Amino acid sequence: MHRPFDDFAHEPPSPLALPHPTGEPAAPWYGGDEPDPAQIDPVVLGALLDRHGWRRRGGAAGRYARWTPPGPAVGGTSLLVPESRSFPDCDDLLSEALTALARSAAPSARDVLVGLTVPSDEIRWWRDVPLGPSGTGSWTAQEQLRAAARQMLLAGALAVRGRAGYYGVRHRRQAQASLDGVLVGPAQGGRSLTAFVPARSGRPVAVRLYQALHAAREATDYRRATGGMEAFDAAVQAGVSRELTESVVALVRGSEGARIALEWAPAAGVPEGCAPRSEPVEFSPGDLPALREAGARYLQDEPSVPVRITGAVVRMRRSGPRGGGTVRLRVLAGAEVPHVRVALDEDAYRTAGHAHLVGLPIRVAGRLERRGGFRRLTDASSVVPVQVDDAERDRLMKSLHENLDFFEDAFQEE
Repeated sequence: MHRPFDDFAHEPPSPLALPHPTGEPAAPWYGGDEPDPAQIDPVVLGALLDRHGWRRRGGAAGRYARWTPPGPAVGGTSLLVPESRSFPDCDDLLSEALTALARSAAPSARDVLVGLTVPSDEIRWWRDVPLGPSGTGSWTAQEQLRAAARQMLLAGALAVRGRAGYYGVRHRRQAQASLDGVLVGPAQGGRSLTAFVPARSGRPVAVRLYQALHAAREATDYRRATGGMEAFDAAVQAGVSRELTESVVALVRGSEGARIALEWAPAAGVPEGCAPRSEPVEFSPGDLPALREAGARYLQDEPSVPVRITGAVVRMRRSGPRGGGTVRLRVLAGAEVPHVRVALDEDAYRTAGHAHLVGLPIRVAGRLERRGGFRRLTDASSVVPVQVDDAERDRLMKSLHENLDFFEDAFQEE
């Protein structure tokens, strides 16, 4: 069942107020300096107010609009927003409106200010879980909501790097780095959470997540209706992966259902191929078996990857003074993973040890195995030292001297 967006998009708001009289304390805006009125587009402000449940109550046609906060009417509370920057008192009205928003403790007011300060695509999650006394939420519910949301954003960022049914540790560092600029609002009683993804740097993540969630919803419906998993296979091209299905399972588990909605930054416009405004994507506990089955299928079907890796040896282990052993490489090039473990025969193991002692990385060919999250290289061959510039060699030698216990570990069982 799909409920209208406005039925659940906003928590019951706190009363908002116009600028406080001199000497009366104001609720602080914790986002730093208020946005500069001279840089604000009134059309964008109006779009954000509308998105966050404010009601337009008329005004002088073609000159300004009067907006009142969501929820029960509050006497005297309103914002005057000019229709365009051509209105003579535009900056003055915008300044008054921003001050009123900054002094309000209502979540909707802060969200509007964030959208003005950092033009962002907004991603909202809701979980249907019971609330405690006076609308409080449990610590566990809050943590589960945040963890699931973080997993979902990471799944979207991974899909930007390339399509795969299962990523493991591949692309993870780059995906996590791409989320550094994301802002997050407070979790409302463990039931709702909003992430603000900067449109300038993070829009590819928001778009991919938008496409992947809709594809996952359609594939789940197909699985439940027909028993077939073909739709999940096709959904990989839209960004669906084991990481995404696991994040949806984490979001829904322990609740009566969950919803995810994406709203585009008004200042940046609507991305190509995306709806200007769409219904939230909903998942219920009845969807979990199909999502878990899809995740297991992605894990099973993702193939190993042939690679040629250049890496610095950071650990060596074998069971005795002779024979083959296992080395751990810090990957410098050739694969989107931070480290791999490689089983080598005696000659290759000796080559790796000599390279490490003189501060050189090695190059090795093999297959990056999905088992264990693409952390292991199998069928290793062609192990050779690689020349590097003096600066990199000095850094590798410093690492060697800082980790002398390397030799103590050399003969331990793995």
